[in-house]
Amino acid sequence: MTGLVVCVAVLVAASVYGVLQRRRSGRVRVRGRDDGKRLGAAELGGELGERATLLQFSSAFCAPCRATRRVLGEVAGMVPGVRHVELDAEDNLDLVRRLDILKTPTVLVLDADGNVVRRATGQPRKADVIAALGEAV
Repeated sequence: MTGLVVCVAVLVAASVYGVLQRRRSGRVRVRGRDDGKRLGAAELGGELGERATLLQFSSAFCAPCRATRRVLGEVAGMVPGVRHVELDAEDNLDLVRRLDILKTPTVLVLDADGNVVRRATGQPRKADVIAALGEAV
């Protein structure tokens, strides 16, 4: 009987953790640790967007990265002055460590000066990205 109780408790705990993790994934939010972090054109391999830049960190075998690339490309095409830049996490390990990137895809919203203003881990929704851009400019 004790084994059954332990099994049920583990299943309930795992389910609660899974639901919470799923709700957090893809949400664009502000992190206190991102204050003061700034990126320039040299680190991105190109110019910043006039209004904002959507910086995506991806990896080769990441399925959500492909969907995120599509969403961010659509947003950059819809909103004038916004640029989408995708960097491979493995090729930019120093930058990954400096920005505390723990999983892919991770999207950073940069303002026109290159300051990190928002962050999303996981696949973000188009509406959330557009709302974050409104706060970045």
